[in-house]
Amino acid sequence: MESTHSLPLERKQRQPWLSSPGFDLLFILSPALISSTFALLFGRRFEGMENLPLFAWVVLVLMVDVAHVYATLFRTYLDKEALAANKRLLLVIPLACQVVGVLLYSLDALYFWRALAYLAVFHFVRQQYGFLALYGRGDTQVPTWARHLDQICIYTVTLYPILYWHAHAPRHFNWFVEGDFFSASALASAILPLAGVFYILVAIAYFIKECLLFKNSGFVNLPRNLLMLGTALSWYVGIVATNSDLIFTMTNVLSHGIPYMALIWLYRKGGGAGSADAGAAGSGVLQVLVSFAPAFFAFLVFLAYLEEGFWDGFVWREHLTFFAPFAGLPVISDPAFLAVLVPLLSLPQSTHYVLDGYIWRVKDRNSQWSA
Repeated sequence: MESTHSLPLERKQRQPWLSSPGFDLLFILSPALISSTFALLFGRRFEGMENLPLFAWVVLVLMVDVAHVYATLFRTYLDKEALAANKRLLLVIPLACQVVGVLLYSLDALYFWRALAYLAVFHFVRQQYGFLALYGRGDTQVPTWARHLDQICIYTVTLYPILYWHAHAPRHFNWFVEGDFFSASALASAILPLAGVFYILVAIAYFIKECLLFKNSGFVNLPRNLLMLGTALSWYVGIVATNSDLIFTMTNVLSHGIPYMALIWLYRKGGGAGSADAGAAGSGVLQVLVSFAPAFFAFLVFLAYLEEGFWDGFVWREHLTFFAPFAGLPVISDPAFLAVLVPLLSLPQSTHYVLDGYIWRVKDRNSQWSA
């Protein structure tokens, strides 16, 4: 193990904000902290709630959860340089997702939803790891063991609540549909006590590590620590400490969707080959979208409304007063038709989950990603 004394850190370091303290705190770090605080203060009032009120569903699910998926377009299909460099991948991935989705749904609808749920979990966990890497990018003199501990910690604070969920299923919330997680209560329950001890030990080790780094350098990486705290709080509070569909959705969606949209916005505004000036596919309307934040967000919400409208018209029929333009669509109940339609309507999500594993793997100094 490397000694922190063998690698002295610079006494004067700048905080590694992605944009500015105000922007990062408001849009990237605070959603997890604020939603978790709300849950701790008022969560008991929503215990046992299994269905979201329409207003909460519109704000959390449509305007954040579904809308953030379409932000990926600005890193892929609407980025002319990224599209040119990765055209084959960008064509193959949605096609592969659709084919696999149809096969799974044809076997059993639950197989499809289960695969999508675990893919979503993987994506949500990896996003936190990605932000950890971004906020640790300036820690070039931090010992290797400390970096590894950060990685272990981010995976621990996200995966332990998932294990707890499996051990205490069913909960008053699901990822997508009831039963989309495997029924592994006995195995998860057997592992959970050891996992809990491991969780505590990792948290203690992380705290001691930060104390050692501060002793050596007099510097605390504020955004990285706030990210770790927010991640730990939102996942634990939303899944373990409370049992409410509203609280789970709020902590899960806000801490994931808002930072993702903010990151895409920063990328489009940030300069280099991926900037609004150089990377936008075309001009005119798209130029406005990547230059004016309200227009950018409104565009994402519009696409989310269209998607959810088709879902509600063809399949769910739950919010037709809100999706009045889609009320005249026929209800699809034929299993063969659903086996094609459901994966197709889910294609923005599945493609987003898979593509996100590629698009932040920057391969050159111009911030252009390539598989």
